[in-house]
Amino acid sequence: MLPNQKLNANYGDYLMEMLPHSIYSAVSTAHGDITLVIPRSSLKEVLLFLRDHTSCQYKSLVDICAVDYLSRSEGRFDVVYQLLSVNYNARITVKVATNELEPLDSVTSIYSSAGWYEREVWDMYGIFFSNHPDLRRILTDYGFDGHPLRRDYPLTGFTEIRYDEVEKRIVTEPLELAQEFRTFDFTSPWDQTVSPDLVETTKIVESEKKSN
Repeated sequence: MLPNQKLNANYGDYLMEMLPHSIYSAVSTAHGDITLVIPRSSLKEVLLFLRDHTSCQYKSLVDICAVDYLSRSEGRFDVVYQLLSVNYNARITVKVATNELEPLDSVTSIYSSAGWYEREVWDMYGIFFSNHPDLRRILTDYGFDGHPLRRDYPLTGFTEIRYDEVEKRIVTEPLELAQEFRTFDFTSPWDQTVSPDLVETTKIVESEKKSN
């Protein structure tokens, strides 16, 4: 174990002793960071402790993001909070598991910067934050259907939005993708030999074109 890991392991154990019922685990990394895994019900308690306690002083919320584990039966999403302590020149990560049905408490009352971050997580993943002062979409259009960063969201989307020159307005239409037959050659451009399978495929395609 590296010195930084050992030091952070001790600090992680200290946090778990201070909040025994609010932290599931505390893992240290070689880069000098700690990751706390906590229950959804303890989110505000843990963040208030990390912000105000003398030995923590994580006054800055750097980012909130989410991860979608589609195959996980319970707590499909992980919401990740990145905190920074300027006094101690330290960072800490807080992870909370949740789903699309049970809302998380908004932490805008603790960190004012959480407002836009939570709106982005709501927009991209559909994770609802209760008591948020203005939970609206922030990256997509207000009439957008679905949440694009979910694992089960189709890569092409459902609709396309474009400006119609005739109607002089923005229109939303069902998405249609028409694609011609294409032959893909994955060989290296420096390779002087031609794949026999590719030659045979090309001959078949050319013969079909001539017959048509």
